[in-house]
Amino acid sequence: MRRLSSVFLLCMALTLVIGTTAAIGAKPVLKVGTSADFPPFEYQDEKTGAYLGFDIDLIRAVGAAAGMEVQIVNTAWDGLIPGLLTGNYDCIMSAMTITDERLKAVAFSDPYFSAGQVIVTRAKDSAVQTVEDLEGKKISVQIGTTGDLAASDIKGATVKRFNMAPDAIQEVRNGGVAACIIDLAVAAEIAKEYKDIKFGEPFTMEYYGIAIRKNNADLIKKINRALASIKASGEYDKIYADWFGAN
Repeated sequence: MRRLSSVFLLCMALTLVIGTTAAIGAKPVLKVGTSADFPPFEYQDEKTGAYLGFDIDLIRAVGAAAGMEVQIVNTAWDGLIPGLLTGNYDCIMSAMTITDERLKAVAFSDPYFSAGQVIVTRAKDSAVQTVEDLEGKKISVQIGTTGDLAASDIKGATVKRFNMAPDAIQEVRNGGVAACIIDLAVAAEIAKEYKDIKFGEPFTMEYYGIAIRKNNADLIKKINRALASIKASGEYDKIYADWFGAN
């Protein structure tokens, strides 16, 4: 067998060094599960397919502050937590309310957004003003959300569940239900497009968090530090203003 030339050996050594340097310099990837059907928090641009929204901008800022490259994994809402638990992604960023029930399965970051549920009705409807007015009526919700939980507690109500939030509101517009219970910011965003619906003040107060597997304590700490950093720097306020106006 012929000996390898010294030039060839030198080239191989340089290739190994360059490859090793690139690997060391590469950012770790943060895989983020989201259900991109919930504007203005997360949705896809119809033309480009790009992921947009408050949550998307915020998690990218969190990733940058933590020195991580964010990769979005679009998943149906009711599959988000199962997907996290099976390791399909590292965390969930999807306007997910921190609840006692969810805390049994996953951990959450510090809260990053305060929200509330509202009642969406047809603009011409004056019969429904409060939760009590919904007793015995048909209500639409996005399945598995806190709106679903709130509707399920209303006496005698029939709850129609949809996979996507816009479909739940469309059911109100179609006259299939008396009202939809959904997050305030989502109702406000969709009402910009459809003037035949209206909504009132929130009747609940809740907080969104980034869901993480309970056994991933290092990532929980890293995300919380990154959240605190972008709040302190003013970056959070800028992202908020981009999507909702001045805080």
